[in-house]
Amino acid sequence: MARIGFAGRAAGRGCYVFPSIRSGRDPMSENTVNAALRRLGYGTDDMTGHGFRSMASTLLHEMGWTSDAIERQLAHSERNPIKAAYNRAEYLPERRKMMQAWADYLDRLREKQPRATQLCAKRA
Repeated sequence: MARIGFAGRAAGRGCYVFPSIRSGRDPMSENTVNAALRRLGYGTDDMTGHGFRSMASTLLHEMGWTSDAIERQLAHSERNPIKAAYNRAEYLPERRKMMQAWADYLDRLREKQPRATQLCAKRA
């Protein structure tokens, strides 16, 4: 997470790590993310920008995190009007722990994947 925070500060264009090319006040558009995925070779049936959010939500639920913290992290508003009227909690302590757990999960996935240099060395 420290790398992402540094990247956002280094960009100097506002509060987003991936800001809009037109305005640092807005996040990068979903169309920009989808175009990048297409250039990387992913088809529309393989992955979309919003698919990352769905995947993260599913995996975080399976990891045992609360729906309230997950939904708030995804910037979703409360759908229940009564609960929305009274509950203004941000769940920041839990969200910090959850994001660190997510970063650790991604690190473990990366460690399981051979690096390109390792692949080349195995072929030689």
